[in-house]
Amino acid sequence: MDKRVAIAGFGAIGKVVAGHLDRGIDGAALAAVSARDRARAEAAMAGFARKVPVVPLGELWQHADIVVECAPAAVLRELAEPALEHGRTVVVLSCGALLDNFDLVDRARDHGGRILVPTGALLGLDAVQAAAVGEIERVHMITRKPPNGLAGAPYLVRNGIDLSGLNAARRVFSGTAREAARGFPANVNVAAALAMAGIGPDRTTIEIWADPAVSRNMHRIEVEGDAVRLALEIENVPSLENPRTGKLTPLSVVALLRKMSSPLAIGT
Repeated sequence: MDKRVAIAGFGAIGKVVAGHLDRGIDGAALAAVSARDRARAEAAMAGFARKVPVVPLGELWQHADIVVECAPAAVLRELAEPALEHGRTVVVLSCGALLDNFDLVDRARDHGGRILVPTGALLGLDAVQAAAVGEIERVHMITRKPPNGLAGAPYLVRNGIDLSGLNAARRVFSGTAREAARGFPANVNVAAALAMAGIGPDRTTIEIWADPAVSRNMHRIEVEGDAVRLALEIENVPSLENPRTGKLTPLSVVALLRKMSSPLAIGT
């Protein structure tokens, strides 16, 4: 029997994932969605082969075995807590928010639930996880984004950093992954995923650059350990609907959903 999948958030990421489910993913079926604008979500499903109900965030678990979080970080707990307490699997994209709500892992453990963090817009997480079985001395990530991809980030607002009219690359942040996730909740969930895969959010260091010369979201990962030295780079095409995220992110969720029921699974 297919696993029932509910989508929390029906924006740039959620609509892509839902569309793939509607067209067919072996072992999974779209069961429900949640969105701030119900009428808009219903209209977005106009071309779907099978319409599904639009329900409140806190009720998604009632319709699904798997809840995919594609919503703002601020609502992670509202949708994840009841789902985990009822033994559901929650796929978390706002993993920066997970760092400040890590007791959800205990909820999952206590109630038979599960939290999955997809690779998203990053690469090399399998290698970092493998290296972490041994000893890692350093994990550092450098992120470069077009200035409009960083606009409105709480860290920039709080520190009065204005990126309008920027004509040269500017480093706007340097610190830990935990600090980056809090200051840029819509931009650097990749930093939190990298930290959880490796040496944790307080030892993983991050630089964030606003660069008017780039048109893609760029991440460079540097890892030094007793088993490996890594230097990995990725350039993601930003979503047209939301430049803060990349086109690869929803495709990573689709790949994860396919892997969950595939007779052949590649990667750690």
